Amino acid sequence: MGFRTLHTYICVFGLSMQVVWAVDEVTLLNPPEEPRPGHLLKILYSCDEVATVRLDCVVSFETGSSSTLLLRQWSCAPGPTKVKTLELNLPDWLVYRADGIIPDSQLVLSCILVVSLRYSGLDDTEASAAAQDMATLQPKLFFSRPLKRHQLCISWSTQMMQLSRLLSKKQCPLEQETVQLLSSMYGSTGEGFGITKTLHPYGAEFLEYLRIKSLTSPWCMFSMWIFVTRHCQDNLCGLLYHIDSQNNYVTPSLFLKKSGQLHIQIDGGSEGSSAFVPAFKVPLSEWCQISVKLRDTMVTVSMVCVKKEHRTLHSIVQMLDHIVVLDDTEGYFVIGGGKYIRSVEGYFGPLVYYRNRIPPHSTDAVVIPDVIRTLNLTGWQHTCQGFRLEMNIKIRGYSLKAQQGTESGRACFDAFHEWMVKDRQPSKSQCELWETTLPHRRRAAKLVKFLVFKHGERYASLPAVGRALYSLSLRKLSRASNIGVVSKILPLLLQAGCLADNRALLMSSVFYSAGLGIQEQPNKAWLLALLAAQKDERLALLRLGHLHHQGLHGLPTDPDLAYAYYANIAKQTTLDRLNPTPQQKFVEAIYLNNDEVLNLQTSEDHQLFQWLKMQARRGAAEAEQTVARMLFWGQQGVSPDIRKAVKHYERGAVKWKDPVLMYDYGIVLLQGRGVEQDIPKALTFLKKAMDQNFVPAINALAWYHEHFEQDYGQAVQLWEQADLLESSDAALNLGVMYSQGLYPGKAADQCMAFRYYLKSAERGHIRGAIQLANIWTTGIPGCVSRRPSDALLWVKWAAEHNGYLGSILRKALDSYLKSDMFSSLLYYMMAAESGYSPAQFNVAYLCDKSMLASLDPSFASNCMWRYYNRTLQSKNPDTYALIRMGDLLYEGQRDGQKDLSSAAALYTLAARRNTPQGWYNLGLLAEEGYRLPLSVLIDLGLSELFLADNSLILSTLYKRCRDSEDDTDSYLPCSLALFNVHLRSFQTDYSATIKFSSTVAVIAAPTIFLIILGVLRRHSRSPN
Repeated sequence: MGFRTLHTYICVFGLSMQVVWAVDEVTLLNPPEEPRPGHLLKILYSCDEVATVRLDCVVSFETGSSSTLLLRQWSCAPGPTKVKTLELNLPDWLVYRADGIIPDSQLVLSCILVVSLRYSGLDDTEASAAAQDMATLQPKLFFSRPLKRHQLCISWSTQMMQLSRLLSKKQCPLEQETVQLLSSMYGSTGEGFGITKTLHPYGAEFLEYLRIKSLTSPWCMFSMWIFVTRHCQDNLCGLLYHIDSQNNYVTPSLFLKKSGQLHIQIDGGSEGSSAFVPAFKVPLSEWCQISVKLRDTMVTVSMVCVKKEHRTLHSIVQMLDHIVVLDDTEGYFVIGGGKYIRSVEGYFGPLVYYRNRIPPHSTDAVVIPDVIRTLNLTGWQHTCQGFRLEMNIKIRGYSLKAQQGTESGRACFDAFHEWMVKDRQPSKSQCELWETTLPHRRRAAKLVKFLVFKHGERYASLPAVGRALYSLSLRKLSRASNIGVVSKILPLLLQAGCLADNRALLMSSVFYSAGLGIQEQPNKAWLLALLAAQKDERLALLRLGHLHHQGLHGLPTDPDLAYAYYANIAKQTTLDRLNPTPQQKFVEAIYLNNDEVLNLQTSEDHQLFQWLKMQARRGAAEAEQTVARMLFWGQQGVSPDIRKAVKHYERGAVKWKDPVLMYDYGIVLLQGRGVEQDIPKALTFLKKAMDQNFVPAINALAWYHEHFEQDYGQAVQLWEQADLLESSDAALNLGVMYSQGLYPGKAADQCMAFRYYLKSAERGHIRGAIQLANIWTTGIPGCVSRRPSDALLWVKWAAEHNGYLGSILRKALDSYLKSDMFSSLLYYMMAAESGYSPAQFNVAYLCDKSMLASLDPSFASNCMWRYYNRTLQSKNPDTYALIRMGDLLYEGQRDGQKDLSSAAALYTLAARRNTPQGWYNLGLLAEEGYRLPLSVLIDLGLSELFLADNSLILSTLYKRCRDSEDDTDSYLPCSLALFNVHLRSFQTDYSATIKFSSTVAVIAAPTIFLIILGVLRRHSRSPN
């Protein structure tokens, strides 16, 4: 007798005894071990009164949710024990595989059969059951389940769905389980700028359930690569830290101490926080991988440093006496510096966050990332270090010779040459061993020698040699007649960059990026720009921001990384504008195809500038304003001279009583720029300007009350008045007052500050744009969502107002006006590679017009394609660029294949601006048989012509061309094209009539000729 049979008999006996004692009971006699189809389930049950027997299936899922399914229920009458046999009908998704008819199910954790005896009036809870029994079924894995043989015919749509599932590979939605917080490299200047990153909850319910469950017991790892060039100058410098919505440092926060040691801070929530400092130090000029592993309350910090083939490992394990709280979707992460702390000086490599696992980690398994190996920063450092050492030896050697008075005046290679040509007779002048040098370093050695003997050792430093090499390179480039000279000058630029001249690094980067005179090498261009940006070279920061914004040269598109670079130069732009220098120029967006603007360019000796000065002396206030503005900011080709500008401000304020000039003069007096500070006098002129309702003067007086008098009430009153008059400065200052809690009678309000910053930025204020971008890059909880893309655009706009960019643009324009096309191309290319759209257009224009006869045709073609294309990516591209890019696509200059649809799209954009050339080119496309698509006709407002014949479309296009703008140059060709269309249309419509008329004329011509001849004869025979 089997155990199950014995169990059944015992249950029957027990239940029969219940009749005597009237006990409520229900039992599952033969539950299956797993969900399977067609199982006959036996249930024993008895009741004292009329009741209901209910069979349920309780399913729990791995997501933490559960579901109760009613399978069967029946009534129970008082009496003897009964046994009911029924077929167990579990849901198909629990028993079978999904096949298109049976849907997919969530991952099932457990399945429990529950049978219960219930009386009417009782609720549906477990406690309300008079009796119950349960059995656990072990669910099968998905692929271990059987396939169901469906009895009904499957519809065609279901068959197609099944087929598509078979043909398509199942793929889970992408989840951020392993997050690349930084996949590229970041050159940090050691200032308060860094990369801000935020994470989102998982989309999958199960992963999100596990993440929330592990908030107080994390199991994760952070891994970052760092190359420190200088130890922290403050108590702490930022590496990677996490800031919550209350602006507190939370888990994890890694800093670098002044001593070179790490400082790790871990948040424990209500149990407090803790910090610890490992004993090991981060070395200088070595790539190191720093890893932080969190295993519940255990924190492991390890560091592997790689120097050539040598590896150094340090590790520490810290056990905490409190829980670890890590909610990675709360607040934001910062790599480097930020609002509250400066960054480490050096380079950040790839940074990976493993959100829910800790990968295997060993010293031997540490592999330097490809991006670090490809860039080869250590290779540059090693070569540069050797060159610097050699130049230092030469400086000391020549200094010693200069002191001893033994300088012979000839270089080592001259002595060697004499020895070779004079029958190997030794020269009288012998060089010492330290004077020998490699051929490509001879120019640098000569410069060292020249500087030492002319200025002495004190002025012959490595930076001075670098500046001299850069100046020599520029002089050689300015004299160049073709681009072939670039390959000869490039070594001088690289040596200058090695000796700390960041301008040389930037120019070399541009050469390698554009392929101007040398082979294009994007990785080397990136390295040189990175070296210059890390040393705070403004245009290099602008260039790297552009590269990561657009994802050029194979670099990943990373708006957060681009923002870090743009924010740096944008901040410097505001400071530079407060401290103008001769090296800065006002940024002017001048296009080389705009002759009207080019004719306005002048200089101190130009007749236009002299005429303006004469008009200013005669009392023309606008001329006085223009001359003063040119001199103060260095506009339109005039060199900046603040003292001369102040004299014009003074004359316009005192003599002409002009409100603009009174305001300008009051500002320079208030700040003491170009004139001795005189606050009472400044207030006098500012009040006079305000009395004439000049809005900037109102703002200036408010600033005086806030800055000098600390009278915030009066300041706010004036700023509110100016804000109503659309003052950008007033909106900015009101935002600052709200942000810092200085608004009288009101607490600090970051939301109100944001609204005023937004108004200020939209009115064109640079500082307002920067403040707005700072808020959008992190957001304000409950008020402002994070908008990194918009933040990037605003800070880029601010960065492109930098005066050093203006200086490069002015050099390019001056060279163009002097017909020095090579120098113009070079300087415009430096600005173009930094992402400045007008410069990109001008580079393409110079290549397009073949103004440099020495340009290789393939380079010129690639130059036009690249820079016209990049110009189109700007917010408002020049119409000429739209036309020319359309022409390049039409001609198939890229790959020999014409792209008429793309060309038509660009011509359409030009035509929508009412440009005659756009309409004309669309007409030419239509004449060649290209059928304009409906989308183009809709954009042009000509959708009704979609089914019209070609002649009607051509007539409409050429009429628009003829009637657009007041352009006399386009009127004639558009009219001729329209006449040609009408002529061909006339010829087509009346061709039969014309042929008939011609035939009649040919037949009638002899008869008519004879009649006329007869008449003439009669007249000749008549008497006189």
